[in-house]
Amino acid sequence: MKSTLTKTVVLFAAVFGIVGAAVAQEDPAIFLGRANARVARAQGYSNHWEGPVAGPKAASSKVIVFIGADLRDKGTARVASGVKEAGAAVGWNVQVVDCYGVPGRRAEAFSRALALKPDGIVLAGADARNQTRELAAAAKLNVPVVGWHAATRAVQGEGLFTNVGTDPREVGQIAALYGVVESKGRAGVVVFVDSSSAYAAAKSVDATDVIKQCQTCSLLSVEEVPATETIAQFRQRITDLSKRFGNRWTHMIGMNDLYFDLLTAPGADPAMAATLGRLQAIAAGDGSDTAYQRIRNKQLQIGTIPEPLNLQGWQIVDELNRAIAGVKPSGYTSPAYLATIENNAFHGGSKNAFDPGNGYRDEYRKIWLK
Repeated sequence: MKSTLTKTVVLFAAVFGIVGAAVAQEDPAIFLGRANARVARAQGYSNHWEGPVAGPKAASSKVIVFIGADLRDKGTARVASGVKEAGAAVGWNVQVVDCYGVPGRRAEAFSRALALKPDGIVLAGADARNQTRELAAAAKLNVPVVGWHAATRAVQGEGLFTNVGTDPREVGQIAALYGVVESKGRAGVVVFVDSSSAYAAAKSVDATDVIKQCQTCSLLSVEEVPATETIAQFRQRITDLSKRFGNRWTHMIGMNDLYFDLLTAPGADPAMAATLGRLQAIAAGDGSDTAYQRIRNKQLQIGTIPEPLNLQGWQIVDELNRAIAGVKPSGYTSPAYLATIENNAFHGGSKNAFDPGNGYRDEYRKIWLK
């Protein structure tokens, strides 16, 4: 147990920038100061393009199949839209297949995709480790697969050419650090996660580690919430947690905005409204339009860590083009960005989305000579 804790502390210290983990544990003032600095950096986003500036010219007339685990998820749907937009820019035919959140449909989707003899496949929102047979079939036919949230790292492996997505560990840390900062180091936190997603699970590990590092905060509970949980079930869970923790519970951190969509949907009774009125919510992704609206209207949610979903769609096309050309992945990972009331109007926030003003479309067109 001691060895595991030591590894966790060392990992957090390395990522968070703390010279000695003991300092963060023994001096809450220093910890809070560093948390403030990290949160302030996350609330800014560079208008200067920091992604790739070189790569192969766009291949012509390619067929790409986008396999979405569940296009009801707005994050997956927006990435699909970005892939279609970038595909149109290079003259590619992009076909989209929706698995409707049913794991068994992914194998069928791969079979349908491979029957089209595509030049590339996108696996979005599904853990690559659960698709080993399908990925092996694609590899046998020399069809590269680029993942989106299909792994926890942007590296080759697990049957993927590469995986696109913001670093889940960084996202989890920032969400928790914002809770620490907003509460001035006095947060009582409940974390909600669906561990069926490796990407979400990775975020939750680092979020809980940060709260544990805050000596004056309390990690009250980590709640497993399956994607199938209904509005009524989740609201009952909130009621039960409120009775259990009372005023000690001040903040909740969800691994995406969907949890807070369930809470703010019409039909909440007065008791639920009173409970939500004293809680503050932070989402470790993905930056839905409803999340932006809640933050702007000061309704429950105070922050989200949106991903540049359209940009990531363009990156996916660039990575597939690199795979087709036989060169290495770009290695680019977009930095985590914290959207709050202070910066809600920037980088597309006025349109309820995170679309960085860093000229990424023009930069990719330069690479592709388009």
